[in-house]
Amino acid sequence: MLYAGFGLACAMSGTRLLHHGGESGALVPGWAVASVGGLAALVSGAVVRYGPRPALRVLLWLVCALAGITAFSLLMDVITLMFGQGVDSGASAANKALAAVGAVLLAATARSGRLFAGTAVRAPSTAPRLVRLAAWAGTVAFVPYAAMKMVWALGGTFAGITGEEMLAVSERNGASGIFLTLESWGLDPTVLLAVLGVFLLWGLVRPWGQVFPRWTLFLRGRRVPRWLPLAPALLGAATLAPYGVVGVGYLALVTSGAATMRRGDFHSLGDALLVGWVGMTAFAVYGIALTIAARSYWLRTRPACR
Repeated sequence: MLYAGFGLACAMSGTRLLHHGGESGALVPGWAVASVGGLAALVSGAVVRYGPRPALRVLLWLVCALAGITAFSLLMDVITLMFGQGVDSGASAANKALAAVGAVLLAATARSGRLFAGTAVRAPSTAPRLVRLAAWAGTVAFVPYAAMKMVWALGGTFAGITGEEMLAVSERNGASGIFLTLESWGLDPTVLLAVLGVFLLWGLVRPWGQVFPRWTLFLRGRRVPRWLPLAPALLGAATLAPYGVVGVGYLALVTSGAATMRRGDFHSLGDALLVGWVGMTAFAVYGIALTIAARSYWLRTRPACR
């Protein structure tokens, strides 16, 4: 009901939640949010009244998917806030956050009432070989991206644009002081995030992602709460996998001449395509690898029979 009320308030006040431009479509997202929230409330109420019947589980997963779609790009807003920048729209960011929370609660409700295999804690384990190969693919995919970003951060030239020009673009686009300071030190913030992402990826496939290792000092030997790696993994996978896959598809159309793309701040379309391929390939491969690793971690850390 909270989400439905939020959407209704935005619709009534004319607050735009999705930036598509134009005033005529300003109310549509608000009414859509109110509809999703109302449907979620009705289905959840039916579950409370009649129990988690199969048909209601299907509806719960359907509404969960709608909420997940609404929460798309929440990760981008989180990253923006981490580096001291303001989001494009506070209402839009709040909408995504509420939708993400709703998706988690709906998924938990849909899974409630099921019989689990047991309650015993499983021993730490390494992911299967294919999952580890996916993790390697996700890691390697970020190497060209990190190299490209570091070339610019260190003042070099890539795709016809210098590091100084790229820094000017960041300033013009409203980059925060933290972001610009790191760039001036030769550290690209997105590369630091990529390193953290790779760390998360390997934590999902290695035993130290289930029990804190020795180098964590006071935490060593303790079980890692399942939600600690799974929460950022699911958020990252839900954002980067579709973003990267759709981006790769679009770049393929542009490369083949079936679609057009503006060159933006680059000197030629070829330069823009080169940078686009490097970035979107990294996001797509890493996002898919993160999805595979998160699923493996979920299955390997489920309670076992005693």
